[in-house]
Amino acid sequence: MNLSQLPKIVSRSQKRVGRGIGSGKGGHTSGRGNKGQKARGSVPLLFTGTKTKKSLVKKIPLLRGKGKFKPGSGPVIIKLGDLAELPEKFLVSAENLLKRGLISEEGLVRGVKILDGGGIKQALIVKVAVTAAAAKKITKAGGTVEGRP
Repeated sequence: MNLSQLPKIVSRSQKRVGRGIGSGKGGHTSGRGNKGQKARGSVPLLFTGTKTKKSLVKKIPLLRGKGKFKPGSGPVIIKLGDLAELPEKFLVSAENLLKRGLISEEGLVRGVKILDGGGIKQALIVKVAVTAAAAKKITKAGGTVEGRP
């Protein structure tokens, strides 16, 4: 077999770090620089350096109060399109939405907020929190909004 008849290899294999001087990334530091936390074993995900005042964790604003780490502490979100099946002049309150099965018991505790997503054609009387865009669509359909925005 001639050397000219060997198949050509297009892609190179990935460089293996820390496998001897001949590997190209071996020897004393293996491409990690000299000393420091990043030159050693495992580095935490949010590590940005030694200065605590400049770290990412210190830049994030604090959320005060009890239960700040609990997910879903805000109101239960309902899209405007989900209210399209309700009858004309229906009173939209948390209790009535619970009876219809649109929210769970959790919605009574956390509250309900209606967001703009879809459209409605019937007039509704809304007594829960509503965004401005959803309130505009409800009043355009002939309904009234009595809840706080």
